[in-house]
Amino acid sequence: LTTIAPYALAMAFVGLMESLMTAKLVDDITDTPSSKTRESIGQGIANIVTGFFGGMGGCAMIGQTMINVRVSGARTRLSTFLAGAFLMVLCVVFGPVVSDIPMAALVAVMVMVSFATFDWHSIAPRTLRRMPAGEIAVMVITVACVVATENLAIGVVVGSVTAMVIFAKRVAHQADVTAVTDPDGSSVVYSVTGELFFASANELVGRFNYATDPDKVVIDLTAAHIWDASSVAALDSVGTKYAERGKKVEIIGLDDPSADLHDKLSGELTTH
Repeated sequence: LTTIAPYALAMAFVGLMESLMTAKLVDDITDTPSSKTRESIGQGIANIVTGFFGGMGGCAMIGQTMINVRVSGARTRLSTFLAGAFLMVLCVVFGPVVSDIPMAALVAVMVMVSFATFDWHSIAPRTLRRMPAGEIAVMVITVACVVATENLAIGVVVGSVTAMVIFAKRVAHQADVTAVTDPDGSSVVYSVTGELFFASANELVGRFNYATDPDKVVIDLTAAHIWDASSVAALDSVGTKYAERGKKVEIIGLDDPSADLHDKLSGELTTH
């Protein structure tokens, strides 16, 4: 099991990713929604059962699917069943005949399938000029990792991690804090907008005027959302800094998920 498990996990990961991507493309082309969870569960059960009969694990084939949908005009489950049934007949009944087909001919067929499947518009100079630099970087890094390692699973993992890092960095800078002081100077209201998570929470603490603010401070989170414990810890830190100066902090405007997370973790993340 220790020998097989890494390869099994890699195959399952790649197969699941390809199946989900194929399902999304088919949904976009046919304008018909599908249950990705149902597809994943069905694929997993089928692969487990197939293993007991000495079969190979399988997943949705994006090349065959695109040709089936775009060229043949397939729109129902019957096309999927016929493709699988024909492949089974081809292997069981006509196996000796198929084995005589030259490998070079099969390679040529696969090259044409890849050519027809590839979205050439995605790498056109006009498209690349309009795309964000981060998305281009994800695409280049993923392709480079797959080519260098000859392992699609590694390329997908590295590309996914890169995309998450770029997204977190981009969203972190969208969080903003604006202060409005009452005319009589008795209180100040800080309006926080954006997504609060580990990346943006680090900057949140430094956006308040602890020394010069009045005794009553209101933090309005109506236009914000708390995603993780780091954000709760940052708000606790803000409250602590004001409390050290004898000032009272009130947090308002939390939506239900943010309020539940804040009530659960507030005061529990600092050491005393």
